[in-house]
Amino acid sequence: MGMNAVYRGPDDCPAVIPVFPLPGALLLPRGQIPLNIFEPRYLSLVDDALKGDRMIGIIQPDADNGGAATVPRLYHVGCAGRITQFAETGDGRYLITLVGVARFRVEEELGTTTLYRQCRVDFADYRADFIARAGEDEVDRAGVVKALRDFVQAADVRVDWQGIEDAPNEALVNALCMMSPFGVREKQALLEAENLKTRAEVLIALTEIELARGGSGTDNTLQ
Repeated sequence: MGMNAVYRGPDDCPAVIPVFPLPGALLLPRGQIPLNIFEPRYLSLVDDALKGDRMIGIIQPDADNGGAATVPRLYHVGCAGRITQFAETGDGRYLITLVGVARFRVEEELGTTTLYRQCRVDFADYRADFIARAGEDEVDRAGVVKALRDFVQAADVRVDWQGIEDAPNEALVNALCMMSPFGVREKQALLEAENLKTRAEVLIALTEIELARGGSGTDNTLQ
């Protein structure tokens, strides 16, 4: 899915963004994530984002620090996405799609009067995220596909193999990471992987660990 806006580097991104804490949610550059928005604070977040640059930060609550707190701590790394689709449901909900732009590092969470949380962020560590398909040639595609086949054999999962074959390495790796059934810590490890090659290696390793534990995965369709 394309975007009308062009983000060439960190300077094209805002220094302060609203954040949507979602445990188990993973957004990666150029990946797409659909969201069903119904809580008042996040309806307000979307309203304000649509009035501005349409940017929202997807970030996980820290699984190891304050996860049970009223206002849980956040991991230090998330991914900013731009709203590219928006629909009202008629019953008070919004259905939106975010397309990932780049990862960011949280510098500080701001004290605000808004219902939702906002952070001052820095994109400088993730300049390569702005370059589409960067590092694709270094990805062990055969290893990724093998891990997927092993997972499919162990779980009731339907796969669009033609779509897998046609997908470029970046789209393949990032889509599989985003759809993976792993937990919060594992999703964060995939997010924070240094580059696409490393992310593919982490994905393969996590899949092998899950299979060794006898994990049966999910009944979702991977396509």
